[in-house]
Amino acid sequence: EGVETLICYPVNHLIEAAARADIRTIVVRQERIGLHMADAMSRVSSGKTIGAFAMQMGPGAENAMGGVAQAFGDSVPILVMPMGYTRGQAHVTPNFNSSLNFKHITKQTEPITSANEIPNVMRRAFTQLRNGRPGPVLVEIPADLFGEEVENFSYKPTLSTRSGPDPEEVGTVADVLMSAKNPVIYVGQGVHYAEAWPQLKRLAELLAIPVMSSLGGKSAFPEDHPLSLGSAGVAMSLPLHEFLHKADVVFGIGCSFTETSFGVTMPKGPKIIHCTLEPTDLNKDVEADYALIGDAALTLDAVLEHVEKKLDGKPRDHNSVSQEIASLREKWLAKWMPKLTSDQSPLCPYRVIWDLANTVDVANTIVTHDAGSPRDQTTPFWTSTTPLSYIGWGKTTQLGSGLGFAMGAKLAQPDKLCINIWG
Repeated sequence: EGVETLICYPVNHLIEAAARADIRTIVVRQERIGLHMADAMSRVSSGKTIGAFAMQMGPGAENAMGGVAQAFGDSVPILVMPMGYTRGQAHVTPNFNSSLNFKHITKQTEPITSANEIPNVMRRAFTQLRNGRPGPVLVEIPADLFGEEVENFSYKPTLSTRSGPDPEEVGTVADVLMSAKNPVIYVGQGVHYAEAWPQLKRLAELLAIPVMSSLGGKSAFPEDHPLSLGSAGVAMSLPLHEFLHKADVVFGIGCSFTETSFGVTMPKGPKIIHCTLEPTDLNKDVEADYALIGDAALTLDAVLEHVEKKLDGKPRDHNSVSQEIASLREKWLAKWMPKLTSDQSPLCPYRVIWDLANTVDVANTIVTHDAGSPRDQTTPFWTSTTPLSYIGWGKTTQLGSGLGFAMGAKLAQPDKLCINIWG
């Protein structure tokens, strides 16, 4: 299935077996951070490389729950493989049963009950990892299973499929978007998983629509582009705030519109177009006026086809919109510049972020941050210019997670400078 690295914490007999099979094993010092490393490996590869983590039964599995919960909240595909108690002891109190206890924070859990069932269990696991909304999948391996022989082992890699939106709805959505007076595009991390960055940029430029992102969607649209409003969280830029609150249509693509304590609250006025891979996202937190269900790239392709026909391929003039964004950004930065360039002692966090952004090669850097203040200090002022150069999140996060994210990103993208901002 293309998994070449297993992040792990002993004891789990799978670790030695993986090493014998020339799978790189990386032993961490704490389970939760190992999960965050696997999480980042999946994120910065758009889910093409599945992060995998193995740990021991009992306390090892218990200590991993925070990392799995975050991956579930942020819809990140990770293969989680705890060793389990022997099959005769798995349901005996107080033994921790991973298959039961992880059910509410995984896409699927399944114990291997027979060695001959390994191909079937793994086929089901990877099918879930590669299709539909991403999420962690857990396969529990009982300790007494490792001594069994597998007869007539046979396995082939699983399929990955995509689905597109209802063609009858695409035209309606495109017409609504084209007729809007003050539309805004809201980008979620589904654009990263679909690798739909070119289509997103093309749509924004064709219709001269400002683009904002969720924390997870940050870097899907170049933030040095004249139409960029930046990312939306508790902290946001002045251009983003102003354009969002005067919008008459919000076109959400690859997003769940989940309301969290760390994200942006959608205003009540605008019409909402919700484009998502997952039908259960619809009307969950934000009421949708129009909806397209499907892969973000296929959805944008379909909308673009309709828009390009109507415009005869000629982009609308974006000068007035771009100038307004630039004017608001200049005003906003002028207000914040004293903090961004502060010489105060103790050192101002905004000065650190500003100097860092003006020191490194931003296009070849992957940045993440820790929970709390570093998130809110970094997201508005770090200008992401290339896809997957920012690991953002915002639904449920443990302190210290950024350390694992930075290490996992470096494993997946060794040529990149990977930075975690925390404090």
